[in-house]
Amino acid sequence: MGAVSTHPLPEPTPESTLRLREALLSARFTADGLLELLGAPAYSALARGETVPSLRATRAGGPLATLVQLFLLQRPVSRDRAVGALPHLEEALADGWLVPFEQEPAPASPSASVSVRATVDIRPYSGPEGQDWWIVSDLGCAVGGAGGAAGASRATGAEPVAPEDVVLGVGGASTTLAGITVRAPVDRVLDIGSGSGLQALHAAQHATRVTATDVNPRALRFTGLTLALSGAPEADLREGPLFEPVAGEPGYDLIVSNPPFVISPGARLTYRDGGMSGDDLCRTLVEESAAYLADGGYCQLLANWEHREGEDWRDRVSSWVPAGCDAWIVQREVQDVMQYVELWLRDAGDHLTDPAEYAARYEAWLDEFEKRGTKSIGFGWITLRATDAELPSVIAEDWPHPVEQPLGEVVRAHFDRQDFLRGTDDAALLTWHFQLGDQVVQEQVGLPGAEDPEHVVLRQHRGMRRATKVDTVGAGFAGVCDGSLPAGRILDAIAQLLGEDPVRLRDRTPEAIRLLVEQGFLLPVPEPA
Repeated sequence: MGAVSTHPLPEPTPESTLRLREALLSARFTADGLLELLGAPAYSALARGETVPSLRATRAGGPLATLVQLFLLQRPVSRDRAVGALPHLEEALADGWLVPFEQEPAPASPSASVSVRATVDIRPYSGPEGQDWWIVSDLGCAVGGAGGAAGASRATGAEPVAPEDVVLGVGGASTTLAGITVRAPVDRVLDIGSGSGLQALHAAQHATRVTATDVNPRALRFTGLTLALSGAPEADLREGPLFEPVAGEPGYDLIVSNPPFVISPGARLTYRDGGMSGDDLCRTLVEESAAYLADGGYCQLLANWEHREGEDWRDRVSSWVPAGCDAWIVQREVQDVMQYVELWLRDAGDHLTDPAEYAARYEAWLDEFEKRGTKSIGFGWITLRATDAELPSVIAEDWPHPVEQPLGEVVRAHFDRQDFLRGTDDAALLTWHFQLGDQVVQEQVGLPGAEDPEHVVLRQHRGMRRATKVDTVGAGFAGVCDGSLPAGRILDAIAQLLGEDPVRLRDRTPEAIRLLVEQGFLLPVPEPA
């Protein structure tokens, strides 16, 4: 990592932080308040880094508009407007949330007007139970990556942050991880690479103790600001890479990480470039996690992985899973190397630099991929669960289709079903009662007017939103699974209806039942009393 920036960050007291939070709430500087003020299209544009619609929506003024312009749009405002939104303006200036901004005098004006500008982004964020939270990050980084940070510095005249030290705000990756995380009351949670503190903030709601680590000391300070401004308990903040800051400590019930997973030819930006060769950083996180998990603990992270010539990505990423862990690896997206390079060059703002410099960085990235035989890059999530099973379950799948967040309960249920299937042989399986999963529907596909469908599809309308083909037996079996009869008796009734040998039907059907259970179409239930 390069030299640490001296860019100042706010240093509030607990009392002044409380007063700032009360002012934000009073002005309705919340996720709901923003949506109401800006409207859905402008609100969505802001999340994409487009600020013009929000500037138009805040022209009418008012306390909320003032806070949006200060903390999200990086616009200076007059002291009079600022004090209308922040009654304790002098305190906010003393704490470092704001600083004076001297505007150039107009030709007809004898002097410059004194305004204030924000030193950090503060983005309203709605918690899972409707809590009003705020994520604090570098200027411009709530709405635009490292390129946004550079643009914010130019727009406000703020001291630029060293690119390698930029701390991002809320993004698609961070909200994805928050959505898939298993939420249950636990003792100890570890957040590796805490950044602006979103994962630690979520964890603080259901954990007794949260430890947050990062190689960037500025990120740890931002995590502390996010937790304090959102009214969450303090976390144990530690500087260092990967598991180094917690070496030798007891296992964690939950480990989460949105690591610097970008596969790049260097380590320019701490928040995204891990500095290891290829996808070694993500591999290392996965391989070392087992040693830091408590019994039954989860490790959940986002990752990029290479698709190399002559290798199946499933085999490659599955080989990372350490002994003593079940794993569920879900690939959500694949990009060819050129798409990938262009995405992250834009993220850094390199497309706005000298064309020759842009081309040189593009070439260096492609040279690295060619040397490693990398043809494309996969993105997805990896969940591990510590287990003492003799044969751990490791499932790697490609699922680019829409899902319904949050998925934390879906993830937990997936591993519960793996336990059930692993501990239930085929004979025992037929003694169990099953019921159809929530909002599973049947679709019949075939030519109009045909007497029988070409095939039958079961489709989930919740969670992973899977779809699977089933035969006549599978459709009939799923259709009557309401938990009242054991699987064997249902199959006997289907055999009689179809004129099949019930023994043969019992022999050949468990595999299909297992697949439906594994994917959540059927749920095992205890025998009714």
